[in-house]
Amino acid sequence: MYSIGQLSNKTGVKVPTIRYYEQMGLLVCAGRSAGNQRRYTQDGLERLSFIRHARDLGLSLEDIRELADLSQHPDTPCNEAHTIAARHLDAVRARIEKLRRLEKELSRITHTPDEGHVGACNVIQTLADHRLCEGEH
Repeated sequence: MYSIGQLSNKTGVKVPTIRYYEQMGLLVCAGRSAGNQRRYTQDGLERLSFIRHARDLGLSLEDIRELADLSQHPDTPCNEAHTIAARHLDAVRARIEKLRRLEKELSRITHTPDEGHVGACNVIQTLADHRLCEGEH
């Protein structure tokens, strides 16, 4: 059995976040000791580690909830898990593409010569007037 502090130390998830996950129903509310201290089982530790890793990969809490629920049924085909992961991968790729467009535009405006003072600064002017950008970002 683990206290909430021990669970936090083992997973790197802050105590308020653990409580939040309990409130959201992602983590089963812990039993209480005679001293009214939360006590977590090994299953609780594993579930929190699962949630932490999924959050590190950028999955939404709803996707994590679905995947965690699926994980409770080990004999179920994993098509739905693949669908959730593929949907997230598509979103990550879209963000990467947007970041590439942002990188290109920022590179362009920071390397465009100007007169060297803020009144004629290409960066300031471009940020003030989106029409000066080369492309959509």
